[in-house]
Amino acid sequence: MHVIPTGKWFEELEVGAVHRHPLTRTITEADNVGFSTQTMNPAPLHLDADYAASTDWGQPLVNSLLTLGIVVGISVHEMTHGTTAANLGFEKVTFPAPLFHGDTIHVETEVLSLRPSSSKPDRGIATFEHRAFNQHDVLVCSAIRAAMMLRAVRSAH
Repeated sequence: MHVIPTGKWFEELEVGAVHRHPLTRTITEADNVGFSTQTMNPAPLHLDADYAASTDWGQPLVNSLLTLGIVVGISVHEMTHGTTAANLGFEKVTFPAPLFHGDTIHVETEVLSLRPSSSKPDRGIATFEHRAFNQHDVLVCSAIRAAMMLRAVRSAH
């Protein structure tokens, strides 16, 4: 099956451009419990409402890795779907405010840097910062990520 690209090609990316993604996501208790148990994270802060009630937060927190996955996932359609060769890694990920069951996040992606690949002339390296905000516009996640992006015009080299 052929993938129809909806992401940006390397040449379409511009340093400093901020892409506000139209897709939003409400994170449910089922999302959090399912993710936490499937990834073998037994932390009672995510799974035990009685325990979580005794913490500073007073309720279960959304698993931070679920948050990160949803944040990057929301960006895929506009940024990298069909136009990326590989996710190269994360330089820095922060969670400056908590997420709770029922919170809705929206995401924006800023292009921080671009450079042609030195080993693959048909690709380039893009560094993105994904920022997620809850329904009150409070920053809940920031992730700096490098991706190997495909060029729209393939080099013959």
